[in-house]
Amino acid sequence: MTLAASAPTDRSGEKPDPVGIIARWRGLVRRSEPALIILAIATGLVAAVLVALTSDAVQLLHQICFGVPADVRLSGESHLHAPYLVIVPAIGGAILGLTGIFIKRWRPRRPVDPIEANALHGGRMSLIDSSLIALQTVVSCGFGASVGLEAGYTQIGSGFGSLFGTTFRMRRSDMRTLVGCGAAGAIAAAFQAPLTGAFYGFELIIGTYTSFGLVPVIAASISAVLASRALGIDANFVGHFVPARHVTPFDLVAFLSLAVACAAVGIGVMRGVTFVESLFKRSRVPAAAQPIAGGLLVGVLALASPHVLASGHGALASLFQTNGPGLALLIAIVTLKSIASAISIGSGFRGGLFFASLYLGGLMGKIACALVLLLVPAVAPDASTYIIVGMAALAVAIIGAPLTMSFLALETTGDFSLALVVLTIAALVSVVVRRTFGYSFATWRLHLRGESIRSAQDVGWMRALTVRELMRTDLHVTPASQNLKDFKKQFALGSTNWVAGIDAAGHYAGLINVADAHLADVEVEAGPPRLPQLLREPETVLRPELNIKEAADLFDRTQSEALAVIDSDSKPIGLLTEAHVLRRYTEELERARRELVGEQWLGES
Repeated sequence: MTLAASAPTDRSGEKPDPVGIIARWRGLVRRSEPALIILAIATGLVAAVLVALTSDAVQLLHQICFGVPADVRLSGESHLHAPYLVIVPAIGGAILGLTGIFIKRWRPRRPVDPIEANALHGGRMSLIDSSLIALQTVVSCGFGASVGLEAGYTQIGSGFGSLFGTTFRMRRSDMRTLVGCGAAGAIAAAFQAPLTGAFYGFELIIGTYTSFGLVPVIAASISAVLASRALGIDANFVGHFVPARHVTPFDLVAFLSLAVACAAVGIGVMRGVTFVESLFKRSRVPAAAQPIAGGLLVGVLALASPHVLASGHGALASLFQTNGPGLALLIAIVTLKSIASAISIGSGFRGGLFFASLYLGGLMGKIACALVLLLVPAVAPDASTYIIVGMAALAVAIIGAPLTMSFLALETTGDFSLALVVLTIAALVSVVVRRTFGYSFATWRLHLRGESIRSAQDVGWMRALTVRELMRTDLHVTPASQNLKDFKKQFALGSTNWVAGIDAAGHYAGLINVADAHLADVEVEAGPPRLPQLLREPETVLRPELNIKEAADLFDRTQSEALAVIDSDSKPIGLLTEAHVLRRYTEELERARRELVGEQWLGES
């Protein structure tokens, strides 16, 4: 009896494709723009399903853990049903802390979020890591931590977009687009707002807008919205919005003051998260126990107001009711919610600040309206309008993306004139935060980890293109003590341009230009029979691990024509010229530009 051998696999772990069917299919997808759009639609549909599952799971946990009815949001409750419920967030923290120990052993590498994936890794993300983050976000929000679900939505949506791109071995630019489609579909489904989702993908995840990227991202957003409606996702948090009157010049003045205040609060919340993290790092609380401590603190804050719990959907909806809390209580809730959000994320709960920033902004708008009514009763400001403007202003301060928040205001209210006001205020907040702080919450977190990126624009190719790949390895070496006449005999004019001088131990001593050596006058030859007078750049060298941008910056600072590349033992291993660096840098920029505008599709069928 003969046993059939299992099909061998190649180095990538895949089974061979003897007839080339898989390769042909992948090639067809890679060469076809319509195929990319189909993948984008599939990504949007998957994102919508995952948003629905995540939202339902969190609501189910709220019903089980806090006893809220199925049609009531946790943060909309006026009080906790029982005092012992203050420990529920700590229980969620314990689950995160204990499971986190095993996850770190299983997945020791830090997960990559969509912004980092697109900026540094060409859109490559781990679906396993993304799924774990989404589950941790469900636990965090489900047990009452003051975090939003949108970070989990976009993580898992982008993870599937990256999976589709990896499966079909898409180009780097197409991979980044699919990651943006996943995030766009997730946000579009969560708010049933296709333009909001699309521009979230453009501004935050892809990092730029192009006409080429418009179709797949819009397709993903629209398909996600249609799927979310079919799945019954409830995205309405403002009710039937009808502005009481048109915006007056006095309102515009008030909105400008509100914009500055929201910028300050947004920066304060981001700084607060960092402050809480630093406190826990300096404390003796083990990392696994930090979410427990944070959960206890959030639970205590919830005794004062349950509005601090979870993301804030119910609490935000209650702001649009005619009879709301007074000015003092509004200020107290802003303070409590800001502290609760900082504690939740700073102590290790998973989640983001997207919806928390909307709720905090709504509170700021309600406070501004109350102050105007108190100081100038004759103006009679419209509270709903102030809430919408405040929501967008503070969300821009923390999340960034002014166009995203402007479209959210438009698609939420249907009021075009109000959307123009929101766009103006959002632009102002964006400038204020950029000039005074310089980061959104996502890029601020990356900055704290040592990354220099400030957006999702693709800079990963710069880091991947290193001096080791650029340098010439045929660099000649000669003792720095060699006689000049012997040097000329050894290296004839035109044989090579540069020679590295080395000392007796073989360490780099400087570069010698062969043409300079042959042009040296007789006095030099008659002098000391050595080459030190001709050595260039003895202290300025390149390391093989430096990237092309760092090399270009070094050439610019030193005004050098060429630099030697040395190893860890200070021995020369190669040569790199400024002309070659600039040429390759220009070529890569042009390639990135072509991919950005979609020129890779021209001439392909």
